[in-house]
Amino acid sequence: MSDLRSFTEEWEFLRSALPVVDLEKSLRETKGSRRWRAVRSADDLLRLALVYGFCGLSLRQTAAWAHVQGVAELSDVALLKRLQSCGDWLSHLLGAKLAERGQMAPRPESSLRLRLMDATSIPVPGCKGTGWRVHVGLGLSQLAIDHIEVTGAEGGETFCRFPLQSQDLVTGDRGYAHRRGLFSVRQAGGHFLVRLNWSNVPLLDEHGEPFDLFQALRQIPGNQVAEFRVQTAPQESGKIPALPARLIAVRKSPAAAEKERQKILREAARKKRKADPRSLEAAEYTIVLTSMGEEQLPAAQALELYRFRWQIEIVFKRLKGLLGLDQLSAKDSRLARSALYAKLLAALLLEDLTGKFLSFSPWGLPVPEPPAQPLANPTSSARRDGPRHLRCAEA
Repeated sequence: MSDLRSFTEEWEFLRSALPVVDLEKSLRETKGSRRWRAVRSADDLLRLALVYGFCGLSLRQTAAWAHVQGVAELSDVALLKRLQSCGDWLSHLLGAKLAERGQMAPRPESSLRLRLMDATSIPVPGCKGTGWRVHVGLGLSQLAIDHIEVTGAEGGETFCRFPLQSQDLVTGDRGYAHRRGLFSVRQAGGHFLVRLNWSNVPLLDEHGEPFDLFQALRQIPGNQVAEFRVQTAPQESGKIPALPARLIAVRKSPAAAEKERQKILREAARKKRKADPRSLEAAEYTIVLTSMGEEQLPAAQALELYRFRWQIEIVFKRLKGLLGLDQLSAKDSRLARSALYAKLLAALLLEDLTGKFLSFSPWGLPVPEPPAQPLANPTSSARRDGPRHLRCAEA
C-alpha cells in the first residue's frame, strides 16, 4: 500500500474496507464539494484525497496521476480547492470507520476495557515546533486504534478529549496527569492509571492533610514496590472534587535514573535555566497514580500494566515510519488537515486489510467457499477405471 498500485489496480479491493456509508450523501451533508465539474463522484474525490495524503505526491503529481488513470481532469489549483473543502468529510469517514471497528471488535472477558492514550506532534514544513497534534486512543486487547482527534499545537493532552465508558481503564503518560482529565475518567465511571509528575497533581493523604511526596519516596527500601493511599486536592472551588487514589512507586536502576537526570539537565540547558533539584530527585523513581483498588489491581501488576503503554509508541512509529504521518508537504492549514485525515483513514484500512490478508489468494480474489458436496477425486476415479495411459489411449 506504500505505492500507487493500491489506488490503480486494487482500488475496488481497498474500497471494500471503507465503512458502509453513503459517500455522496455524507459529502453533501459536510459541504465537502459544492460543484463537481472535473471530479465526477464522491468515490473519485476520496480516491484523490487518499492518493495525495497517503502516497506523498504533490498536488501537480496527483493531478497528473488522475489524468493518466482517467479519474479526473483538473489542474493542481482545482485539486487544491477540492481537498481544502473536504476535511470535514474525511473526518466523518474516519469517525465512521472507528465506529465500525468498535462494533466489530470482540469485548474482553474481563469487565474492564483496557485503553492506552497518547498524542504525537506533526511539524509544519519550513517551520519549527509543533504544527499539528494527533491524539490517539488504542484498545489494548486488540491493539487497534479506537479514537483519533487532530488539533493544532494548542491542543493539550487530556483524557477529556476521548469518549469514555463505564469500566474503562485508561492509561497515559505524565502529560495526562492533571485533575480535570482524571475527574472526567471517574465521572464516566472508568478508572485511570497514569505516570505521575511530582509537580502536576497536588496530593493529600487519606485524612485530607498535605502529602509529602518526597518524604514518602525516600522511605522506599531497595527495589521494592511501595504504595500509599492518597487523594487529589480539590480544584476550582469544589467543581473538581478530591479523588481517592493509590500512589505506587519503585526505585529505578542507577543507569535508568542517571539517564533520566541527564535528560532533565539537557532540557534545562536548552531552555537556559537551572534544573529543579526536586525533578532530579524524582528521576530516581517510577511513580504511577491509579484509582483502582488493591484487590482489583495489585501494585506490581499496575507497574507491569503501565509498561504496555509502549504499545502506543510503537503505533506512532508505524504511522510515521511506514505511512509518513509526520511528512506533510502542505503548508496550508485546510489542506494539511485533509491530508492528515486521509493518512489516518489509510492507516485504519491498512490494519483491516492486513488482518484479512490470509483469506485472500495471490491473484487478489477472496478464497471461494468450499462446495456443499466434496468433489470426486480424479485419482480415485483413475484407480477405478484402470491405468491412466490405457484410458488416454482408448480416448
